Amino acid sequence: MSFFKKIFSTEKKETLDKGLEKSKANFFNKLSKAVAGKSKVDDEVLDNLEEILVSSDVGVDTTLKIIKRIEARVQEDKYLGTDELNKILREEIAGLLSETNSGEDTDYSIPKLPANAEGTKTPYVLMVVGVNGVGKTTTIGKLAYQFKKQGLTVVLGAADTFRAAAIDQLQVWADRVDVPMIKQAMGSDPASVAFDAVQAGVKLNADVIIIDTAGRLHNKVNLMNELTKVKRVMQKVVVDAPHDVLLVLDGSTGQNAFEQAKQFTAATEVTSLAVTKLDGTAKGGVVIGISDQFQIPVKYIGVGERIEDLQVFNKYEFVDSFFR
Repeated sequence: MSFFKKIFSTEKKETLDKGLEKSKANFFNKLSKAVAGKSKVDDEVLDNLEEILVSSDVGVDTTLKIIKRIEARVQEDKYLGTDELNKILREEIAGLLSETNSGEDTDYSIPKLPANAEGTKTPYVLMVVGVNGVGKTTTIGKLAYQFKKQGLTVVLGAADTFRAAAIDQLQVWADRVDVPMIKQAMGSDPASVAFDAVQAGVKLNADVIIIDTAGRLHNKVNLMNELTKVKRVMQKVVVDAPHDVLLVLDGSTGQNAFEQAKQFTAATEVTSLAVTKLDGTAKGGVVIGISDQFQIPVKYIGVGERIEDLQVFNKYEFVDSFFR
């Protein structure tokens, strides 16, 4: 089908295939048991498939949508063999995701740099949110590397000031990628650090400013107030900052990633998602559910340890790798 016409590069696709190996093996082991001894897709096969999709962290709501689509195919075609189930799943999930705004064919490898009213350059300000341990700092470092590789100048802001290790870890990435980082002492006001970082980025004529924010999931009101303050002070320097609020989720946590997404999207305006650590888990199906359930684009997925292994998410490639 035309769904699968777009493949960016052989190396990227091979990394994606390898990164999804555990998820794929887990899914197809269950699927092969579900259809054992069956020649056609019947109610029992569909019930088993529903259970497999839910247990693969696709999520209940998205699973029900997929089952409904396959039931429609069974009704329309009258007879569907179990040997066709893989192909049907591949097509229907890709079709489902094509109806959301997640993972469109947009190339997120280079951010769309804004310009002010006079047409001169304004830095692209990216604010990154997410709890501790999801791979937030690593994602920031890998994004800085990718942007710099594209010829863009990058400045980092260490506004996660509640944990000394967060500042130190971001500094390691700043040194590794060789980009400047703006920081203050642990316990400093995050908004103050964000202000300094954006101001420094403007002075340095940077293309991209990436602001790390607090990795604590405190109550919704506190989180909202803190992130609102960070946004407000940045806008004193760049009026329409931030241009993107990226929520980083750990794909290996499965349904917990859904819960974090719900809490953060309720507390602040999240405009994009990154799902990390997919290479070390059998829960890769979570990307399908998150892509479907949240009307927010999944821009990046982490499928390996290397600095190059944070990939721009393309739903067609993902489904192709998962069901190949």
